[in-house]
Amino acid sequence: MSGGTAPDGIEPAAIMRYVTFLQQGRPRPGILRGGEIHPLPASVATMRDYIGLPAAGRSQLATETPVLLADATLLAPVRPLKNVFAVGRNYIGHAEEVARARGTELKLPGVPTFFTKAPTAISDPEQTLNLSPEISPQYDWEAELAVVIGERCRDVPEERALSVVFGYTCLNDLTARDLQRDHQQWFKGKSLDETCPIGPWIVGSDELPDPGNLEISLRLNGEVKQHANTSQLIFSVPKIIASLSRGLTLEPGDVIATGTPDGVGFARTPPEFLGDGDVVEVDIAGVGVLRNVIALRVPLGVG
Repeated sequence: MSGGTAPDGIEPAAIMRYVTFLQQGRPRPGILRGGEIHPLPASVATMRDYIGLPAAGRSQLATETPVLLADATLLAPVRPLKNVFAVGRNYIGHAEEVARARGTELKLPGVPTFFTKAPTAISDPEQTLNLSPEISPQYDWEAELAVVIGERCRDVPEERALSVVFGYTCLNDLTARDLQRDHQQWFKGKSLDETCPIGPWIVGSDELPDPGNLEISLRLNGEVKQHANTSQLIFSVPKIIASLSRGLTLEPGDVIATGTPDGVGFARTPPEFLGDGDVVEVDIAGVGVLRNVIALRVPLGVG
């Protein structure tokens, strides 16, 4: 979905990534090539608008004067209009550790287990995530590959599913485990403000043709806590898209988080949760590194 002739003479074969960055106090979408961001024209207000253009229309856009990546503040590369879609227990290892931690029998799902995170949970790469210890003392990490949908679609057959993908990015599905448990469903514990960092950019699907063989890991203060390969997904990216889109319209810029590997904090012995000042990094081969710092010092009602 991100193919076509690149703007400003950039060769189509060159690796292109898609970003949203802060320029003169407002978000701007752009194309990252090497160490330079090529801002999209003012007529394209958001990355979601760019994704929604036909491929031919995207290829004809002229970009503005480049900005050095080193001088730019990156924001979440895309902000969908609706909730972020997500799949629970989609790695065998994670399903096993959850069953073990809860003392329940392992039962693998027959279909993807979908839930959502509110759009107000979305946060930026490198952002300090201000989380209130009064709301929860049990913030947990979940490294995930996220899919960005590239066209309006519904009832997408599995064999065609990758054709509706614009690209891929990193996502950390931060979760307040006590709220997840106490509310007996996942939405509240996974939708608190600033608990869905996304980024640092989107890698186009033409640059990453096989999302089913990517190394994914999470580091906490430099220590690897999660490590797996997307080949271990119970439901592959095409299966997820086919299942989710059945009777449900997906739109350009929609984001789907595909699940997290084993190694989450609450399932460890003893359990581990995020602390003030922790540095969390989601690292996906071929995609990038999403880095955030945790700040557990926000009083209730502030921030």
